[in-house]
Amino acid sequence: MNQTISTQIIALGILACSFPSSVLAAPTVTQVLNNSSLTPRGLPNSGIAPSSIFIVRGSGLADPGTPVLQDTQAPGGLPSTLNGASITVVVGGVTTHPPIYYTSPTQIAAVLPATTPVGTGTLTVTYNGAISAAASILVVPSAVGINQYNQIPIPLGMFNTNVDVGVATDNTTGEVLSFINSGSPGQTIVVWVTGLGADPADSDNSYIAMPHAINTPMQVYLGGALINVLYQGASVYPGVDVIIFTIPPSAPNSCYVPFLAVTGTVVSNVVTFPIHPGGGTCVEPQTGGLTITGDQILKNTQDTYRGGSLGLIQTNTTNAKGILTVTNNASGGFAKISGLLAGAVGRGGIISPGGCSVYPIIGGGPLTITGLDAGSITVTGPTGPAVAMPTQLGIKGQYGAILAASGIPPSGGTFTFKGTGGADVGAFTATAIMSNPLFNWTNQSAASTVDRTQGLTVTWTGGLAGTYVLLSGTSTSSSVTAGFSCRVAVESGQFTVPAYILLGLPAGSGGTSVQQQDTVSTFSATGLDIAGVTGAIEFSVTTTYK
Repeated sequence: MNQTISTQIIALGILACSFPSSVLAAPTVTQVLNNSSLTPRGLPNSGIAPSSIFIVRGSGLADPGTPVLQDTQAPGGLPSTLNGASITVVVGGVTTHPPIYYTSPTQIAAVLPATTPVGTGTLTVTYNGAISAAASILVVPSAVGINQYNQIPIPLGMFNTNVDVGVATDNTTGEVLSFINSGSPGQTIVVWVTGLGADPADSDNSYIAMPHAINTPMQVYLGGALINVLYQGASVYPGVDVIIFTIPPSAPNSCYVPFLAVTGTVVSNVVTFPIHPGGGTCVEPQTGGLTITGDQILKNTQDTYRGGSLGLIQTNTTNAKGILTVTNNASGGFAKISGLLAGAVGRGGIISPGGCSVYPIIGGGPLTITGLDAGSITVTGPTGPAVAMPTQLGIKGQYGAILAASGIPPSGGTFTFKGTGGADVGAFTATAIMSNPLFNWTNQSAASTVDRTQGLTVTWTGGLAGTYVLLSGTSTSSSVTAGFSCRVAVESGQFTVPAYILLGLPAGSGGTSVQQQDTVSTFSATGLDIAGVTGAIEFSVTTTYK
């Protein structure tokens, strides 16, 4: 077992935020989170396990200055007091003082000692003698968090999409997996995590040359398939665990293969790995037989885009009273968007066919959006004359039209968008094809009430071959919301959302959607970096998740 890892890789999982230098007079604790999953309190997988790295967020927590990652090999290892700050945790009458990796005025990272008992307790931060108000901490037997780094790919006109790429290294060379250095079937990799559970055999604060396994019962899934784990346990670094496995021959060939671990009923955060036979640059299948490669994904990762999107969608919405509303819409959006890297919304992102993800719904930072003038736009379908798509609410760059009830016929057909071009965007023509017969979700009633422990089976008919069905849902309880998404080939005809995915949602109320995209393709126009057109049929129902 090779557990060599660079300081840079550890920093990926630990130094994930920027820190303002202001310090308030007294420490205030606002959040206690797993360092790697960052799952908000209140969700089923938000607890902190002993022997794991966690972060405390707040204000006035420690001295100002750039955070410095502490050396675990120095005499004494990680300190329990750093830059004037220390942490006290009390659970079940047992008091522990977590060793600290780094501090800042707004964030502290520390290791929860192995001796901390399971249960609900309190956490306080002391800074220069002043003690914060007690914050609640939930200590659980295990809650795996997978180290990750964010990537914001923007293929085919999809803006503001966040993808969480897992931190994994080759077991022999230590090289990090990336979009241009994919994992390969037959390759043994090391996934860097925290939260497997209490590890009394190793140190809470010091480097260990020969770490031990942590035998918490665990299932690990890659691309939706259960895989065999070669080693699960401590790394050489306190609070840092590893999961080692060999990528199976059956692993999907994709840039976004989902990976997760389940301990008991607690699911980790979901990350993705690029996998390609022989390694190298990954290849991601897209609707309509298109592909996108890993080097294109990296090229598309930028903070500002001039983009355009056109869409044709039929929505079939059933409310809690069983009343169905069907609407046909055509829309267009043209804008220059800045702040994409900091403003990504949610944590679900893109996943490979056959995979699922579950994630907290988290708003991103503010975006700067400037509309682009694309002139006049029309859409012509198989049943009638061209329909004008005027600007909406006087907003530059936003176009739309409500189509007639027969605007998207049951037999589908070809729809053509034409733009005359305007001050910012040149003339264009784009086409969307809807299947004959149209896609249909055939067991909608199954999603009215969902038992999260049983999974959710969805069945459908119709849709163009070579396209995908997107299953998604959200559930809200108190002040937290989580969502799930799955991507499935339309030819499958059915798919079961696994119980371990649904158990990442809070019990509560929300909705379930099933969308089939008959067309996802690009078009070109001067003045745009990228532009895409979609044709979609979407069904949604109100859902109670139990």
